[in-house]
Amino acid sequence: MPPCVDVFVWLPRPDPGLLSHFIKRYVNSDHPGDERLAAFSRIYIENAGSDDDRAALADLCRSDAVDDGFSLYVKARAHYGAILTITREGAAVLGLSIDDPYGSPQVQAEARSLIADLRAEFLSPAGRAGVELAPAHSRQEWEDDGLVQIRVGVLPQDAS
Repeated sequence: MPPCVDVFVWLPRPDPGLLSHFIKRYVNSDHPGDERLAAFSRIYIENAGSDDDRAALADLCRSDAVDDGFSLYVKARAHYGAILTITREGAAVLGLSIDDPYGSPQVQAEARSLIADLRAEFLSPAGRAGVELAPAHSRQEWEDDGLVQIRVGVLPQDAS
């Protein structure tokens, strides 16, 4: 797998309309690469998730704690990949990966532009990007991650 620049935006809450829009616009829904996208959609978009759906997403958590947050990595339409994260606080982090095998300055510029576009499109207070940057599973991870190369905006004090 070539190195990627991962671009993320923070949503203070997992708004069903915004999550649905992200999936329709950026995710290869016909071939998502992870069958748990359906469970994610039932829980966070349709508000119709079952215990089986919740169990499927619990497998994505970094630890055994149910409220630890999780990330779902799926195939994207026009980017290297797409990432949907629900944080420990119940916020959402949406991400897109840009293929960058040569560490190109053009990809860094594309990442900056993509952050601006995603922030506007999803009404996000903040965005960040970095090479092989893991999605934040908490506000603390968002603010403290030392691998961040681009940071734009700030989380409001009352943000999740």
